[in-house]
Amino acid sequence: MNKFDPATAIQRLDGRDANRGVNPAICDSATFTFPEAHLMTDTFHGETEGYFLYSRHWNPSNLALCQALAAMEGTEAAWVTGSGLAAITCALLHEVKSGDHIISSMTTYGGTFAFMANYMKKFNVETTFVNFQDLDAVRRAVQEHPNTKVLYTETMNNPLLRIANVPELSKIAHSIGAKLIVDNTFTPMIFSPYRLGADVVVYSMTKFINGKNDCVAGAICGSADYIGSLIDVNNGTCMLLGPVLDPMRSSSILKNLHTLHIRMQKHSANAMYLAKRFKEVGFKYNYPGLPEHPDYELFNSMMNPGYGYGGMISIDMGTAESASRIMEIMQKKGVGYLAVSLGYFKTLFSNSGKSTSSEVPEDIQREMGMSEGLIRFSMGLDNDIEATFQLIKESVDESCR
Repeated sequence: MNKFDPATAIQRLDGRDANRGVNPAICDSATFTFPEAHLMTDTFHGETEGYFLYSRHWNPSNLALCQALAAMEGTEAAWVTGSGLAAITCALLHEVKSGDHIISSMTTYGGTFAFMANYMKKFNVETTFVNFQDLDAVRRAVQEHPNTKVLYTETMNNPLLRIANVPELSKIAHSIGAKLIVDNTFTPMIFSPYRLGADVVVYSMTKFINGKNDCVAGAICGSADYIGSLIDVNNGTCMLLGPVLDPMRSSSILKNLHTLHIRMQKHSANAMYLAKRFKEVGFKYNYPGLPEHPDYELFNSMMNPGYGYGGMISIDMGTAESASRIMEIMQKKGVGYLAVSLGYFKTLFSNSGKSTSSEVPEDIQREMGMSEGLIRFSMGLDNDIEATFQLIKESVDESCR
């Protein structure tokens, strides 16, 4: 595979509009006019270019962001949604019908887990949760379920930070005519799942892509035919469920997207620094950027060079009570915020089992190897990362007194 640079792909786009502004103008129109009546009909049927029907379908602001996202991912097209979970659920719903089956990584975001484990049962769609690090287990699940339509995983899973073998999972999915859907929220630019064999890539843009935690948004990236089918006026899941992103937010996210490469480099550098310091002082840490991580070589084989190993890192404090004490002290000392989400310019930390993975039953948390004392960090853009480390160490020491 040829070397791919997502940041350069975005940079090479000419995002100017007809008025030649360096930023595309924000379009706040819900509906659009046509010079000739037949063009309206043709647009309804998806047979025109450069015409807009209604903002639930397309508008110029969303289109500009989608073009940049597609360039970043190496896909033909993209479509943006009002939340990351809207992107995930629409992508899944679009591929299945009553009686179909999904195979998902056992370790996945709690909201996604709940959607597949609970909500989809209303439509008679069953999900089998498997340890996706065990490819033979995935193959066995495929053999046991000939009605499987989707394999679903996160490139770097939440919160255990294991790495999915996207090329091999793609082979397994395609061997039975199923689609591989990959959530790349933790690792934008670091990985390009579509180029590695995934059929669909989804994002919560709320996180690293936007980077400000001032909005909720999602994205779906794939082939032009696939995106076209999502927004078909008769059968398109996105068109008919209506999770469209507001164009004001599209415009804001597009501007933030142009600094994503710089931010990912800094998030990664700070997480790497902490991982090395945690190792020195004997903390039980988890970071895929050091050779002792079980997926270190796999990570290196799939990554786009230059963006590091990501801004997510965790430490295990043994018990939920210990994790809570440490997080409260860290917040008081100014390490960052005790808050869910990630990708913010300040460091965020939470006890995953009691927050973002709380929808996952405790017995499954234990089966996947999640400690109740796991503290997940989303490293910020700290300028003095050694000072941040010292505050974390002081917080751990103080909690033990």
